[in-house]
Amino acid sequence: MLTSTNLFAGFALNVVVALIIVRGIYFPSKPDKNYVVTFMAFNTLIFFVMSLLTSIEVSIGAGFGLFAIFSILRYRTDPMPPREMTYLFILIGLPIINATLNNGVAWPVLLLINLAVIAVLYGLEQGWGFTYEESQRITYDRIELIREDARDLLLADLRERTGLPITRVEIGRLDFLKDSAEIKLFYPPAKDGWERDPSLQIESANMSLNGWS
Repeated sequence: MLTSTNLFAGFALNVVVALIIVRGIYFPSKPDKNYVVTFMAFNTLIFFVMSLLTSIEVSIGAGFGLFAIFSILRYRTDPMPPREMTYLFILIGLPIINATLNNGVAWPVLLLINLAVIAVLYGLEQGWGFTYEESQRITYDRIELIREDARDLLLADLRERTGLPITRVEIGRLDFLKDSAEIKLFYPPAKDGWERDPSLQIESANMSLNGWS
């Protein structure tokens, strides 16, 4: 039977875990207010919806239905990146799990589940056991440097002109009529011992180096 004590105890657990994930794990690497509001609003609302469904079978069915709906929609008016979509699904799934407290699931079980999710997310964001890279696609004008025997000169030129600690590149489409090439740059995240120059606009999906000195 649903009681106010169980309801708000479950809510307290759920909101604390959600805040740890959003504020402590997600937000430091991408401080985007819009996604924070989305995550916390979905998490809170879904917890109360699931809590009012006193049958575990009904709750599970409704939970899978929510996953199916959001998988189809994927915010089609403003598509979410894979990382944000992953966090959204996690913060949809957790309140469904935590709402089962009102159906007799023991506190230790819920605590272990929530702690396990936090630990996995934290480990992944910290890069434990993984080497992460950021990438950027550009249009490059010095086509004479794309040869394999000029790779060191190409890397040196790209590092000087972008200010990025580029470790490797992939050569894409070549345009000999315009003397240009599509190149994908790879470099470590800014938190790995270097600072991004704020004067460089490297955030666009396709940046051109044509005309750079």
